[in-house]
Amino acid sequence: MKLSKRRSALVAAGLSGALLLSACGGSDDSGSGSGSGGGEGGGTFSVYIGEPENPLVPGNTTESEGDQVVNSLWTGLVKYAEDGSVEYSGVAESIESEDNTTWTVTLKDGWTFHDGSPVNADSFVDAWNYTAFSPNAQGAASYLSRIAGYADLQAPVDAEGNATGEPAATEMSGLAVVDDLTFTVTLSSPFSNFPAVVGYNSFYPLPTAFFDDPEGFGTRPIGNGPFQASEDYVPGQGISLTRYEDYAGDDAAQADGVDYVVYADVNTAYTDVQAGNLDIVDVIPPDVIESAEAEFGDRFIATESSQITYLSFPTYDQRFSDPRVRQAFSMAVDRDAISEAIFQGTRVAADSFIPPVVDGYREGSCTYCTLDPDEANRLLDEAGFDRSQPVDLWFNAGAGHDAWMEAVGNQLRENIGVEYVLQGNLDFAEYLPLLESRGVAGPFRYGWSFDYPAADSYITPLFTTSSLAPAGSNYSFYTDPQVDQLVVEGDQAETPEAGLESYQAAEDIINEAMPMAPMFFTEIQSVTSENVSDVRLDLFQRIVTSEVTVNS
Repeated sequence: MKLSKRRSALVAAGLSGALLLSACGGSDDSGSGSGSGGGEGGGTFSVYIGEPENPLVPGNTTESEGDQVVNSLWTGLVKYAEDGSVEYSGVAESIESEDNTTWTVTLKDGWTFHDGSPVNADSFVDAWNYTAFSPNAQGAASYLSRIAGYADLQAPVDAEGNATGEPAATEMSGLAVVDDLTFTVTLSSPFSNFPAVVGYNSFYPLPTAFFDDPEGFGTRPIGNGPFQASEDYVPGQGISLTRYEDYAGDDAAQADGVDYVVYADVNTAYTDVQAGNLDIVDVIPPDVIESAEAEFGDRFIATESSQITYLSFPTYDQRFSDPRVRQAFSMAVDRDAISEAIFQGTRVAADSFIPPVVDGYREGSCTYCTLDPDEANRLLDEAGFDRSQPVDLWFNAGAGHDAWMEAVGNQLRENIGVEYVLQGNLDFAEYLPLLESRGVAGPFRYGWSFDYPAADSYITPLFTTSSLAPAGSNYSFYTDPQVDQLVVEGDQAETPEAGLESYQAAEDIINEAMPMAPMFFTEIQSVTSENVSDVRLDLFQRIVTSEVTVNS
């Protein structure tokens, strides 16, 4: 996992998670070769990805691998500047409200999907209703939960979460089409940062063709972005995209096409870039960071990231149900030592649940993120933790997590006398479903980048419950009604800046509970072949494929 997503924040109202969940996995296939074609405005290039968790449908894409491809194929209502602020350079002409509750969305004319059909108000309203309708099981559905009527689209469930009936409605009452280029959105309560949220995947439009065949659509998706699918997505191999010549945005693709190539191991992808068989690896293995900078020169790219890497805990497991145990494990890890030994100092020891790139960060707000073996042992003794049984340490395979997770295990052994077993055999597409099903019984690696520019993107998806939390992101299964209430108060503040105090108060409660231990703030190291230029990663840790040029 590279986790991103996900990404959300306020550097200006910030950077945001989301997911996005970050993957870092892939297939054994080598790159397809690159540099076919020549010069700016032509040629194709290739990019490493891990296997996406789901077919390529925006409303069901909440992890980094699928997110990278989806965002070459789609353009949303808004985009984000390099400081995280909202830019109206997408499909929306404006998004306005007088009360932060009822919003009028006005679209630009002339946008089309890759099949030539128009992008209009129905394209958004129909897509949002489909995504929110719980029987459709879209992973990003809950990002729409602030819209009035969302609850009516959720099927009743029993204590185990199994549906016991049908939803009361198929369309949200808060959505209304005014005309082809205008629709209104009424929220269930005020939310001042709504224009920032709608840049996320679950708010992307869908063409009529999607509803004709939702299951098959994700194999060869039809978006409205700078690239279009020229062939089917093949699991374990990838997908080739070509430039969409009728793209209406101001960020048209410079290259003729991009090949997304799936690898099972990032080390294989890295050696293919060295050999010129692959053009871009967005996150290189930790053990090559030092040598890569010297080897690749100006083709080595370091990017400040919105990502936090966590050691997360299954709060549902009896051994980790006591907050004192989770606090102790966090204080048993020397983050600075791991950063220097494994990451050559390119990961910064995390000291809060909101990273420095986001407005709302407070230095040292994570009081259990500092190494303190004596206090860790005292807390374990107080909690009656059984040290005679080893703990499983979980992470996804092929993404370069082995070394630092082993270092964490060694420190647990040395500092609190707990043995460990590494569980890193699952690829990304298998790892996430295991987390979703409460399938791990020990600490696990998790990564998160903001999903949209708002500070709450580091709190709401990961630590809240019910309709507040985007489905599938709260993998620790932590819950606290006080945190939920503080997030609601932050959402309903008159401005995003005014809501920070409530989000920070929620962070303080989360700190004491420690369902996830922040480990590192991340700088991303990428490398490219000699075949490409103008390679940039955005705030969401995505390669901006429209800007890449292929060298002659």
